[in-house]
Amino acid sequence: MTGWNAENLAGSAGAGAVTLLAGTSFCVSAANGDMDQLRPHGMFFRDTRFVSNWVLAVNGHPIEALGSPVPEPYRADFVGRAARTDGLADSHLLIERRRSLFGGVREDITVRNFSTQTSHCTVSLTVNADFADIFEVKEGRAHHRTIHLVRGSDGTLVLEAERQGHHVLVTIDAPNAVVDRDVLSYDITIGPQGHWSTSVTATPSIDGVGPDADAQMWGSQRPYDVPEERLQEWHGKVPQTEVANHAFDEALARSRADLGSLRIFDPDHPGRTVVAAGSPWFMALFGRDSLLTSFMTLPLDPSLALGTLQTLADHQGRAVNPLSEEEPGRILHEVRLGASTGLALGGGSAYYGSVDATPLFVTLAGELTRWGFRSEVTQSLLPAVNRALDWIRDYGDADGDGFVEYSRATDQGLFNQGWKDSADGINFADGTLAEPPIALCEVQGYVYTAYLSRALIAEQDGDTKLAAVWGARAAELKRKFNEQFWLPERGYFAIALDRDKRPVDACASNMGHCLWSGIVDDDKASLVAERLMSDTMFTGWGVRTLASDMAAYNPASYHNGSVWPHDNALIAGGLMRYGFVEESQRIVTGLLDAAEAFGGRLPELFCGLDRKSYGMPVPYPSSCSPQAWAAATPVHLLRVLLRFDPCLTHGGLWLAPVLPDGFGDIKMRNIPLAGSRISVEVVNGETRVTELPENIALHREARKPLSDLLDVYRAGASPRRGQ
Repeated sequence: MTGWNAENLAGSAGAGAVTLLAGTSFCVSAANGDMDQLRPHGMFFRDTRFVSNWVLAVNGHPIEALGSPVPEPYRADFVGRAARTDGLADSHLLIERRRSLFGGVREDITVRNFSTQTSHCTVSLTVNADFADIFEVKEGRAHHRTIHLVRGSDGTLVLEAERQGHHVLVTIDAPNAVVDRDVLSYDITIGPQGHWSTSVTATPSIDGVGPDADAQMWGSQRPYDVPEERLQEWHGKVPQTEVANHAFDEALARSRADLGSLRIFDPDHPGRTVVAAGSPWFMALFGRDSLLTSFMTLPLDPSLALGTLQTLADHQGRAVNPLSEEEPGRILHEVRLGASTGLALGGGSAYYGSVDATPLFVTLAGELTRWGFRSEVTQSLLPAVNRALDWIRDYGDADGDGFVEYSRATDQGLFNQGWKDSADGINFADGTLAEPPIALCEVQGYVYTAYLSRALIAEQDGDTKLAAVWGARAAELKRKFNEQFWLPERGYFAIALDRDKRPVDACASNMGHCLWSGIVDDDKASLVAERLMSDTMFTGWGVRTLASDMAAYNPASYHNGSVWPHDNALIAGGLMRYGFVEESQRIVTGLLDAAEAFGGRLPELFCGLDRKSYGMPVPYPSSCSPQAWAAATPVHLLRVLLRFDPCLTHGGLWLAPVLPDGFGDIKMRNIPLAGSRISVEVVNGETRVTELPENIALHREARKPLSDLLDVYRAGASPRRGQ
């Protein structure tokens, strides 16, 4: 199984393991810089491990790790010392390894002699490649295969193989090294207080295509310059913030850096950038993850959303294929770019088993029109939007009851296909697992916003009849949802309907997404907010995925009681939309306290233990870091507190900050909006906006819900709050 869920979390890379990222490439090593093929280590390019062993030794002994700072996401400096062989405690040989990732890997090795005597030693680097695919490595299934080695006369070693019809090779360049099979060695003499240096590169290639293609796309002469150029470009264009609250300021800075490192680039579309799901095992495009991350990072870079939509549209389902769960109009769950096929479920490069990616695709397309990208959406993406809506009607709602549900088409697919995709993620209050087809509550909310988004696009295009059709569908879905998912005796929404249309009565965080989408009726919103902020749900750091009074509750589980930052970011946004300002602020401050405890970087998830009993948030084992929607969370929280909502289709920017007491000032510059760059300052409670284009009106109030922006909707149902 290759989806992102609890059943296939990465094995341990060891204490102090170091991960580097550059586009779709990544490198995982031990704290001393070595890569061990018996662990999930190696240098990966397009989901294939091109270096499995990379072991440095001095006089046949491994290097003792002293430190491994990572100044940039693509670069690490490993500092260590050689072993003593004369019985003395301290070695006089210090080893420095400066490693840069660029699709391949470059390592500058320096040996420093701090002795008053000349030192003679042998430095060796053992290199090997198994060309295993990423999931063979991650799941501990990689094994040695036949590798063809070609030794050059100039310190060059080529390892190559055929993998499922692809010619894969990695070229090792080590000038002046003696090459003996897979060992590169140097016999060196270093004078007193002197040093010796060399460089080694490993350059991958799949069917003749390697990182050189990436370099050409960026106009670079050297492939290993590309990551630095990308990072400089990113920091030059994203907004810069100054926040008086130290924890928030640190979290935002960490988010900017992490999101920059998680971007991936397609050489076939040089101007297109998307965001990968997470490091290190999910440096690929995931439908749900990339869509939500793009939505939450709109204030940083709306082009991520556009690139994500364009790429997902290119891979949109065209035919019915039970093995990959592809269906016409469906948006994929994940797509892989490796040399090996079979990386995604179903034996291909793409797997489509996601129930929520398709309505989220339409929702993000609608949001992007309101951020000033209306022409890009209507001119090139609208056919894909319409096909996605056709999938919702024809396949998502297969039984025609008005709700979108899922049931996997193959026993190799994901059992649960919402964001809580672990096998035990959807259960009743008594712990019984729900049986598919399952209609998730939050998915109905996503479909609701998809319908409203399509209605608003039609209205802006002057097609009032089509706008009325989609507006009516949204109103009807909202009516049915509030009738059938609401549990009046419990005061909250069911997490789902099961195969028998019974409400799955567990109290879960999913209903917070329903607030975010605006599908919740006003008369139920206060009870939802009260339950989300109750002691059984809110830990003090964030809202649990499952209430502590449910039978399946486990604070150290993946989806049944843990705290997920992105989940809470959407809940905070939903609470704010319905006017529950204080409750939203409590979630924001709790998450920021957690971020500070984690060194400024929010993890994918952490344990749902109560803050009253535990003074620090407890990490969840194997939580991905950095992870895209966790990295996007502080950016979204800033938008929530500012109540920053562009709606350029209606000629306005809505801005009404509600900062927690004692939070201090916020200054945000270089915000991309409608082809301009604006600045927002909240100083001493006063809000100031500069560089706002003249054709955009500033509204100093919370934005109206989407339904209220739609004229044809207001003629029927008319909720006053929500999105």
